[in-house]
Amino acid sequence: MSTYYVTTPIYYINDVPHLGSAYTTVVCDVLKRYRALRGDDAFFLTGTDEHGLKIQRAAEERGIAPKALADDVSRVFEETWPKLGCEPNDFIRTSSERHKRGVQELWRRIAANGDIYLGHYEGLYCVGCEGYYTEKELEQPGNRCPIHKAPAEVVKEESYFFRLASYGERLLKFYEDHPSFVEPEGRMNEVKSFVTAGLQDLSVSRTTFDWGVPVPGDPKHVMYVWFDALSNYWTALQDPESQAKYWPASVHVVGKDILRFHAIYWPAFLMAAGFSDDELPRKVLAHGFLTYGGHKMSKSLRNTVSPVALAEAVSPTVGVDVVRYCLMRSISFGQDGDFSIDDVLGRYGTDLGNTFGNLLHRIHPFAGETLAVANDGPLETGLREAAKNAARAAAEAFDASSPTRALEAIWVGLMAANAYVDKVAPWALRKQGDETRVSAVVTAMAEVLEAYTVMVAPVMPKVAALMREQLGLAAVAPVVGRDAWPFEVPTRREGSRLIKGEPVFPRHDKDVAAAIKQQFTPPKAEITPVTMVTEKPTAVAGAPALGAPTAPETKPETAPETKPEITYEDFAAIDLRVGVVVQAERIPRKDRLLSLKVDVGEAEPRSIIAGIALAYAPEEVLGKRIAVLCNLAPRDFGKGLISHGMLMAASHGTVLKLVAVPDELPPGSPIK
Repeated sequence: MSTYYVTTPIYYINDVPHLGSAYTTVVCDVLKRYRALRGDDAFFLTGTDEHGLKIQRAAEERGIAPKALADDVSRVFEETWPKLGCEPNDFIRTSSERHKRGVQELWRRIAANGDIYLGHYEGLYCVGCEGYYTEKELEQPGNRCPIHKAPAEVVKEESYFFRLASYGERLLKFYEDHPSFVEPEGRMNEVKSFVTAGLQDLSVSRTTFDWGVPVPGDPKHVMYVWFDALSNYWTALQDPESQAKYWPASVHVVGKDILRFHAIYWPAFLMAAGFSDDELPRKVLAHGFLTYGGHKMSKSLRNTVSPVALAEAVSPTVGVDVVRYCLMRSISFGQDGDFSIDDVLGRYGTDLGNTFGNLLHRIHPFAGETLAVANDGPLETGLREAAKNAARAAAEAFDASSPTRALEAIWVGLMAANAYVDKVAPWALRKQGDETRVSAVVTAMAEVLEAYTVMVAPVMPKVAALMREQLGLAAVAPVVGRDAWPFEVPTRREGSRLIKGEPVFPRHDKDVAAAIKQQFTPPKAEITPVTMVTEKPTAVAGAPALGAPTAPETKPETAPETKPEITYEDFAAIDLRVGVVVQAERIPRKDRLLSLKVDVGEAEPRSIIAGIALAYAPEEVLGKRIAVLCNLAPRDFGKGLISHGMLMAASHGTVLKLVAVPDELPPGSPIK
């Protein structure tokens, strides 16, 4: 048994809980639930970042005190996360007295070490970013922030500075000794490059406003909002003292736009406060940007698409779990990703209804009957092996903080389970009077389903509980020190019963689905098209991001190219089949290519070289059901790379999407 401590960034209260913040929070909740199932003493922290000039001005505009504004907005965040099935162990507020005591203690330690000094600062300051820019980094004319498009303000004030420049070498040594401190790997390279280019001392106090934590011994200064905010991960564990055992953090989950603060400033602050390398956070996981239906998450869109309202519309019973599943399944961690109402409705019907829910529904005719001791034949052995393989692969993916790959692995097993039921047809066995065989089949199905309910529980806890109820089981209940992960398929007690219940994922009729889609498709005036980012602005100390996005461009649509007419015989000669990607990996020094193994219904998977690496990471295509052109002549890419087929994809400008096919179609099914 060990401790596991996962954190969201604390959310700035100039915003509302939206799909982007929901994604981050759900990721943390999933990782915490998984580690708890593995027997760890797991702890999950979230909260709100409440100080700064931006909040003070917003309160003044409303004619209320900043604390009153903070109380109102923070309450919304704290009440939202349980509605999305998230169970943080603590909720920290930077305006709380316990946080103020903790962050002032960190300041004193750093000052005592000689790494804080008094000086003056003059620069161009973006209130929205709470950070400084140089003139060349701002958009002209007008010195406009590249993120918020608002003019930067000239700020000149007395300021305390942190000696960040003196920590460059130690940070680089720390990164060398802890190569997985930042993930994905590409983000680690960005961080190292930034530090290698040279660090400047960081302004860490302000005198132009007073809504913040006072500097110890000099209360006319308040702490720079990022010094204040980052400290929450430590201050929350100091009060109550019983939580101190969870330090250091196992993982900070953050958006890539705030990576620098967490991967450079935060460890440097801790080093200066006397923390050893072993006492620093273990990992910073940086995820990409989230779009909605192919559009940038604007302020108006964030208010329009409430994750809680979406969950309630999809299903009053399990809608929260549906949204959690789609967030985790559709967006590969670390990559930019798109979330859409079409995807939610599609996955509700196929992944969840036709695959998972249907597997439970297929044993409903046998509810009320007692289960026997397992009496496996070769098919049952294969069924159990598929479940064990899914459990192993899902555990590896969860351990690597990749819920997407974990769910893909689980669904490969679920599809195998449905194929098993199709093959053994227990209803037909009953008609034949073979009750011994029926008993063996139903027992195997119940035991395998029990294993899958444990696997999905971190992502869909309510679904898991409802399914287990129909299996005659109690809800999954993690116990510290006991590993409950189903590496082996559990054995049901002889004589236990199945309980017939309502479908967990009842079908939407067309009118209901259309109404949901209409409700959560925002008006065109509220959405902004997103294009590929080809350039990343460089920011100075205090600016918002590594890899911040450039302004989106709108490109005119062009008519598709007209191809020569073909005959039916020409089309009939094409061998298009359903394929499932069973292996995917990058090819060294071939940035655009992935090497795939694709099951197209033949004795062995086909080797296919696909030029999709700029659009998909290997883990994003693993387990996907796609359209494959199988009778294309082999293509030699050199160095032993030969492709025996081609994937079908659609493209628009710089966007490339593989053509997907329904989950219920087995590999090798012809596409006509």
